[in-house]
Amino acid sequence: MNALQQMDLMEVEEIQAQEVPFEITDLNSLNWAFRKLSALKSKEKEIKQLAQIERDRIAEWEGGELSTIDNSLSFFENMIAIYHAKQLEADPKSKTISTPYGKSKTRKSKEAPEKGNEEAILQHVIENGMDDYIKNSVKWADLKKSLKIVEVSGDKVAVDENGQLVPGVTIKPESISYSVEV
Repeated sequence: MNALQQMDLMEVEEIQAQEVPFEITDLNSLNWAFRKLSALKSKEKEIKQLAQIERDRIAEWEGGELSTIDNSLSFFENMIAIYHAKQLEADPKSKTISTPYGKSKTRKSKEAPEKGNEEAILQHVIENGMDDYIKNSVKWADLKKSLKIVEVSGDKVAVDENGQLVPGVTIKPESISYSVEV
């Protein structure tokens, strides 16, 4: 903002404080109003730029502060999961460990079929006349319920209701997930 615009801003406050409202009556007063408008827009731009610089600086500070906290959170959650895994190994019924300051919980998921190659699965469903599982794509949730997991040559695979191997389906191994509540 230049010196003229600063002077124009001071006049704006004086005009707004007058009892008789300002009125544009000719080309000079219109030009004067545009100068004031230009000064106000310039001031607005300065304020927004300053605010953005401060927001960026604060966001950078926040990111730095939170990264150390995130690292510490990950460290302690990992330590808790390791401890809980040892406890679970010793006593498979210890799915939840509770203290006055928080709980460590485990959740076991069963092995389940997963879509590996949807096109291959769709082709299998079409070739075997399994129209109940077709919309424009495979009705995965319904098909998944009908699949069985079997072991063939040491590998786990999914088979359909007819005992046919379903190509494109991979088997997600059984797993245990850990969560921490504070």
